[in-house]
Amino acid sequence: MSVDDIRFDDSGLVPGIVQDAVTRRVLMLGYLTAESLRATLDTGVVTFWSRSRNTLWQKGETSGNTFRLVDIRPDCDGDALLILAEPAGPACHTGGASCFEDHPDQGFAWLEQLWDAIAARAIDRPAGSYTAALVAGGVDAAGRKVMEEATEVLLAARDHDAGGDPVRVAEEAADLVYHLLALLAERGLEPSATITVLRDRAR
Repeated sequence: MSVDDIRFDDSGLVPGIVQDAVTRRVLMLGYLTAESLRATLDTGVVTFWSRSRNTLWQKGETSGNTFRLVDIRPDCDGDALLILAEPAGPACHTGGASCFEDHPDQGFAWLEQLWDAIAARAIDRPAGSYTAALVAGGVDAAGRKVMEEATEVLLAARDHDAGGDPVRVAEEAADLVYHLLALLAERGLEPSATITVLRDRAR
């Protein structure tokens, strides 16, 4: 992306929406000048223009809660920016993870990255890939793992009632979600089909 391609307003500013590169949670809105945008690209740390202080403002320069730049994408008109970043601490001065937060974000958006990895391995079939081998084993192989992991989730949940480690429940649930996505990939189905069913049921 070239700074010269960005359409700054009459005050020399362009709005930048910062989004967590992993969870996809919207973190905050800031404004950038050509100078702050260049500083962001040069340093890899998101830098805004402070309209109240009329100076460059590197996010987290006093608190340490910086944004490490992952990517910047202009919108179709070039007059707004989507900034993908990795936050090092709370994004909001109130201590919240997001300036727009009204309830905790569970991070489900990250599953998009997991699905992308599974779908790619299902197509490319790289040597040594467990996912590729699982998909190559057909519906029985993937389906058997789903049943096994579902049982493991149940056993871990029962152990939790008896004072077992709650982390084990989360670990077994993670295995179940992964293998369920692998089964969808083997069947040539996208998770969006399942989401559509869930949305219809929630109406």
